Amino acid sequence: MIPITATLNFASDNWAGAHPAISKRLLEASAGFSAPYGASALDRQIEQRFNELFEREVAVYFVSTGTAANSLALAAVNRPGGVSFCHREAHMLEDECGAPEFFTHGARLAPVDGENGKIEPGHLKAEIERFPPDFIHAGQPMAISITQATEIGTLYQTDEIAAIAEIAKAYRLPLHMDGARFANALVALDLTPAEMTWKQGVDIVSFGATKNGCWCAEALIFMNPELARDLPFIRKRAAQLFSKSRFIACQFEAYLQDELWLQLARHANTMAERLREGIVKSKQARIAWHPEANEVFCILDKSHADLLRENGAVFYQWNPPRANPVLLDQHEVLIRLVTSFATEAEHVDCLLELLG
Repeated sequence: MIPITATLNFASDNWAGAHPAISKRLLEASAGFSAPYGASALDRQIEQRFNELFEREVAVYFVSTGTAANSLALAAVNRPGGVSFCHREAHMLEDECGAPEFFTHGARLAPVDGENGKIEPGHLKAEIERFPPDFIHAGQPMAISITQATEIGTLYQTDEIAAIAEIAKAYRLPLHMDGARFANALVALDLTPAEMTWKQGVDIVSFGATKNGCWCAEALIFMNPELARDLPFIRKRAAQLFSKSRFIACQFEAYLQDELWLQLARHANTMAERLREGIVKSKQARIAWHPEANEVFCILDKSHADLLRENGAVFYQWNPPRANPVLLDQHEVLIRLVTSFATEAEHVDCLLELLG
């Protein structure tokens, strides 16, 4: 029996600390003087690094959180009476406390249905059609947002992204990608950043790094810099312009060096697959749906979920997707288990022992 330890934490990759290489670079950056407000040589260097990463000239804006990135992305393309379309269970709709609406001064989020946590193109088109251009009372469409990986750990394939982008183009709407787990999705699909974004029609990306080993590093990426012409002022007004921005830039420097970010994401995904394989063999739990990145959802009896907690396991109970409300029996619960760069095989194996 593997000893039970306090490291059985599968609540979220936000609970994990920072990778040593990133912590080391932060310490190095703390010495000396550097131009503030994004004007340092290091800031410029990282902006160029993102150009190389996305294989084109992009506009890069550092922010502190994924919520800030998503909210300012919509603020940058805001329109009077604006309406943005996202999946019914998207993070920006259910878990950002109205921040996108706040920073757009009242623009609304319109939910779109779809199985497996992904927007269904037919439903998307139907929702957009509810806002005809000549009906001023309803407001006007202003953006579409997809989440990659989704809130339930599934992935948009390239053809699915392209199908949504085609609709966005038809209605002249920018397409935003919430990439809080961008790296996990990228390595799972074996794509380049360009292949997963602008080559499929994505215009704006919330590029997350905090969940994958950074302290506090998120970037808002605009594939067309002209689309971000007002973002410097919007970011300043939103209190997201850091004076000592080198401390975000240096994190990205270490994060992107020698493909560390991809290595960390691969490890997290590998641990999730190890967890999935074990749950498939378990007599106490079953997989809710096939995980594709670093989030595993499983179903088990309420009493067994309590037993896991009593033995030190940390996880979140999850609401069943609205597309599949009869997923559970009366005495069952759905739980989410998230792996990270800090998850070790021993942690997974210990949890699996508890799951029988």
